[in-house]
Amino acid sequence: MEMSAIKVSPVNMAERKALDLRAGDTVRVHQKIQEKDKYRIQVFEGLVLARKHQGEAGGTFTVRKVASGVGMERIFPLYSPMIDKIEITKRAKVRRAKLYHIRKKAAKEISKEMSKIRAEREVEAPAAAAEVAPAEAAK
Repeated sequence: MEMSAIKVSPVNMAERKALDLRAGDTVRVHQKIQEKDKYRIQVFEGLVLARKHQGEAGGTFTVRKVASGVGMERIFPLYSPMIDKIEITKRAKVRRAKLYHIRKKAAKEISKEMSKIRAEREVEAPAAAAEVAPAEAAK
C-alpha cells in the first residue's frame, strides 16, 4: 500500500511556518474578501502585536494599524486559506513577546498632542482679548 501525504489545508503550511512572523514586524497581509460571487484582494498593513500558538494549526497573529487617526486591530489565522499572502516589510528589534503596550502608548501621544493644541489656544485667546480692550477704552 502506498501512503500519500495527507493534505489538511489548501495553504502551503511549510511556507507560512517558514515566514518566522514575530512581534515587532511590519507586515502586509493580502486577504481575500468575498463580495457576492467574486473575490477581491484587500491589503491590511500594520505592526504585529502578538503571535499566538506558534506551531499549531490554529495559530494566529494580531496586526494593528492606524487609519484616519483611529487604531484598528485585526486577528488573522496564520494558516487561513482566505489569506492570499503575507509580506514582511520591516522587522524591528523588540524586547517583548506581546506588544499590547503600544495601544496605551499611542493614546498617550494623542493626548499630549491635544494638550499642546489646547495650551496654544489658551495663549492666543488672552492676547486677542488684550488687543480688543484698549480699542474699547479709546471710545
